[in-house]
Amino acid sequence: MKKNTRFAVLSILVFLILAVAFLADKIVPYDPLSASLSDAFQAPGKEHYFGTDALGRDVFSRVICGATTSVYSVLILVAVILVVGTFLGIIAGYFGGVADAVIMRVGDMMIAFPDLILAMAIAGILGPKLKNSMIAIAAVSWTRYARLSRSLVLKIRNRTYISAAEISGSRHSRILMRYMLPNALPTMIITAATDIGTIMLSLASLSFLGFGIQPPTPEWGYMLSEGRTYILSSPWLLFCPGLAVFITVVIFNLWGDCIRDMIDPNATEKRRKKRRKRR
Repeated sequence: MKKNTRFAVLSILVFLILAVAFLADKIVPYDPLSASLSDAFQAPGKEHYFGTDALGRDVFSRVICGATTSVYSVLILVAVILVVGTFLGIIAGYFGGVADAVIMRVGDMMIAFPDLILAMAIAGILGPKLKNSMIAIAAVSWTRYARLSRSLVLKIRNRTYISAAEISGSRHSRILMRYMLPNALPTMIITAATDIGTIMLSLASLSFLGFGIQPPTPEWGYMLSEGRTYILSSPWLLFCPGLAVFITVVIFNLWGDCIRDMIDPNATEKRRKKRRKRR
């Protein structure tokens, strides 16, 4: 009962985040792009809940509108990584041979470098845009999903019912869709749900470093980058978008953990046993 209640509460919070991101333009009190130098660096108050930035723009409005860019771009990115990684892993595990060797060796090359460093290099080559930073993160993140789905396929590749399906003349596409994908999908969904927070931090990191979205479009990572210059004189410029990132990441991480516990209850018990052994 406690798990269901926790999942329900977190699902409501996730829904609220998505609703705010979807309705951002309609609920903000000010235009997030409208500058007024006479209102620059106003402290948080009744008129401007989160204060104003160096150009006099309302920080609260920019944080709310930044949710649209930050949240939905992450969800799209996670979906793309899930589909691409799972597909490549299933192909490698089922067909083996050259396909397996090529996909896994490319994956090995990608994981030989730290994720953020490689993503920075790819984003730097492609240019500083949100789309390019998403491509960079996808390029370094698909390998985990491919290796996981491949291992799940290899577990059932030589099962009797798979051999029977092949002998009966079933097409490879039918075997993949009817047997391989359903076997791998629950675990892959759990992995994707728990990765939302991590991917959000990665995307915000690239924006913070100047490889992501460019001004004046509001985005949490870039707002952090802008606010660090005024951390002593106007700390709200750093604190407010940072708090938005923190709260969103925590909620999505806890929500992902709940999904994992509901789909795979044994995973929680395994983690507890490992912790006990370490102690």
